[in-house]
Amino acid sequence: MGRSGVVGWTKHPLASQSLHGLLLPRLSRGLCQFAYPPPSPPECKPLERALAVWLRPKQPCPDSVWCQSLVVFHLSHKVTSVVPESALLIVLGLVLGGIVWAADHIASFTLTPTVFFFYLLPPIVLDAGYFMPNRLFFGNLGTILLYAVIGTVWNAATTGLSLYGVFLSGLMGELQIGLLDFLLFGSLIAAVDPVAVLAVFEEVHVNEVLFIIVFGESLLNDAVTVVLYNVFESFVTLGGDNVTGVDCVKGIVSFFVVSLGGTLVGVVFAFLLSLVTRFTKHVRIIEPGFVFVISYLSYLTSEMLSLSAILAITFCGICCQKYVKANISEQSATTVRYTMKMLASGAETIIFMFLGISAVDPLIWTWNTAFVLLTLVFISVYRALGIVLQTWILNRYRMVQLEPIDQVVMSYGGLRGAVAYALVVLLDENKVKEKNLFVSTTIIVVFFTVIFQVWLGRPCSPVPTGQAGPTSAPQDQFPASRPNWVL
Repeated sequence: MGRSGVVGWTKHPLASQSLHGLLLPRLSRGLCQFAYPPPSPPECKPLERALAVWLRPKQPCPDSVWCQSLVVFHLSHKVTSVVPESALLIVLGLVLGGIVWAADHIASFTLTPTVFFFYLLPPIVLDAGYFMPNRLFFGNLGTILLYAVIGTVWNAATTGLSLYGVFLSGLMGELQIGLLDFLLFGSLIAAVDPVAVLAVFEEVHVNEVLFIIVFGESLLNDAVTVVLYNVFESFVTLGGDNVTGVDCVKGIVSFFVVSLGGTLVGVVFAFLLSLVTRFTKHVRIIEPGFVFVISYLSYLTSEMLSLSAILAITFCGICCQKYVKANISEQSATTVRYTMKMLASGAETIIFMFLGISAVDPLIWTWNTAFVLLTLVFISVYRALGIVLQTWILNRYRMVQLEPIDQVVMSYGGLRGAVAYALVVLLDENKVKEKNLFVSTTIIVVFFTVIFQVWLGRPCSPVPTGQAGPTSAPQDQFPASRPNWVL
């Protein structure tokens, strides 16, 4: 029987039960006998015999070491089935940050924008792009672009203008904030974080079409968010009275330059990577290095040119995957796959932990109840309204309709994370007087969306959404055995 035949047989449910019911107990007993040999024979020295008896478990091994490991595993599975792993990591970060603060009374470890954008975010986005199911992505590209562009502008404008209107009513008290400051905050808080979406949506097992739409939106809205953020930050620097119509036109043009330019850089480096891997037949050992180095160079090049680096590395991974997999050896492909998954998983863990650690710093906290609560209300309400309005338009042209339950899932998909936090930390305190209030509110929004919003929307039962099962997607991204769950 070939390798494919063995793999196919082991995926059968009866075969799986046979493996778990017959082979695993025997394997565990064999390992226990190897790890815990029987006592030494009588002819051994008394000291050796006493040590052997003392080291031997008091009960049979399957009831001690192995069972304890299984209990720990099942307990952790029960915990993560109730609370998202990202939320647990944030809570762990809060605990570690509290311990560090209690010891040194200073925030020694924080998540800085430089570390996040240059070291932690690239492997996550590259992993998402490289294993992106191209057929689904490009088949839903129009839908993704509408949600990413129009939806992000809608969320940023409505949130900023609504907060400004409440501020004019006097409900927020005395704050040194103008209209442009509110729009700047609205632009950064509208950033749907691909890290949070990828971590949470893979965990709650939404179907492949919804995953592609929401995750694609979170990736592509980076261009809109960064452009809006840079435009409003430059407007704040100029002052509201000095902003002219020419500056607004420049901001609109910069959107197309940043987004299309970053995409073009990614496609160019994807072509370069595909070309290089055609001539590595005699140096197979360095093939994985080319994949990671050239992909990261696309990110750095776009960053140097002030283009969308996330779009660059995303489209580099999307466009090169088919050709790279055909050019490199099977061993190199396996190395790339597992190394990429390892780096992405490690980066996600570090990001969520450091979000919790960074929050344990009394110097960054400034509280305004009205501002914080209204921000949570506005981002949730306007996200839902935007999804309903845009879906109503899309359903008139889509062959596969987006049902109301799908719209609920997409509304829950507006998760904020480290992207919003990194952008708010980049603000200049001399230009934005209420920077600490923006930072505090952003942390509250991140914790609310990643912890409480996801926890409230956890899947209660495996209800099919009517979409076809994930059969054409890569196994690493959408396993064939994964059910279609809805929130």
